[in-house]
This record gives sequence, structure tokens and C-alpha cells, in this order.
Amino acid sequence: MFRNRIVFVLTLLGSALFNAAAVAESADPPDAAALQQSVEQLRSAAGRWNVITRFLKADGSVQGEVPGSYEFDWVVADRVMIGRSELPELDSASAILFYIREASREIEMVSVGQDGKLWVMTGPLGGETRYSQEYQAADGSTAQLRFTRFNIKPDSFESRMEYSSDGGKTWVQGNHQLFTRAQ
Repeated sequence: MFRNRIVFVLTLLGSALFNAAAVAESADPPDAAALQQSVEQLRSAAGRWNVITRFLKADGSVQGEVPGSYEFDWVVADRVMIGRSELPELDSASAILFYIREASREIEMVSVGQDGKLWVMTGPLGGETRYSQEYQAADGSTAQLRFTRFNIKPDSFESRMEYSSDGGKTWVQGNHQLFTRAQ
């Protein structure tokens, strides 16, 4: 059933790939080590993950915690993965596309949830940090998200989401996730 959703997700997120292909190519090839590191990042993400998401207050204390799952599978080997995240307690699910953009030396993840909002999170090849596009927050200010993967082991890793409302001068923790490989 998971694979049957590939066409649906690719249709929803196709514009992101189309735009990625439209990026002007550089005369210099990407750094081979950074490219390989990004390929390994995707390879290590393949499979099903149990996830605990801790939502944090501005002071870093835990506001709430929910269990969930993520699943990633290849669409194009070593370049494009499709995924799905679910947080049943929040009645939340989203489709994910995770891919390498060699020409622009970036690794990118796009996600769309039930609200139809497309999030694009981009970082440099070889890096574990990605930034969202700027967006208008509920209070009318402009904000941006930053996602960082760390403490990476074969069967676990952590991720933190932070947000900035001052153009990236300061960052406030939004959530912390602990991923453990499902057996």
C-alpha cells in the first residue's frame, strides 16, 4: 500500500522536483565527499522509524510529548526517497520527498500535510541542517524553521526543530524528536 502512494505523492510534490531541475547548473562538480555524505544520509534513513516528538516551550522545557512513526523508501536509488510521517494522537500525517540536488549542491526535503501547505527545507550537500522557506506566522511576523539531525547511530538519531522570527539572528527550540528503527 505504501508504494501505491508514490504516484499520488509525486504528483503533489512534482512541482518541487520540477523547480529543482530548473536550477542553473554550476561549472564545478559538487564536492565528492559532501555528495557521498548526503547519499549516506538518505541510505541511513531508509526504513520504518518509531518517533517520540517532544514539543518544547521557549525556555526549553517539555510542553507535550507524542509518539509517531516515519517511513522512507527509495524512488530513485541514492537520489530520491519518498516518505510518510504519522502522529496519530494529533490526527496528523504528511507526505515527504527527500532528494539530492547535485547541481545546486543541496539536499532538500519537502513535506505536505493534511492542510495542503508545502514546506521546503533546504541545506548544503553533506550537511545535517536544513532551513525552511520564510513564512508568515500567525501574528503576522515573518518566521523561518531550522531542522538539524544529530547523534546519528545505525538504529537511532535525533532531530531538533527551531524557529526564528528575526531573520535567523536568534533561534528558539520548537521540538525535539528521537527516532529509533522499528524492528
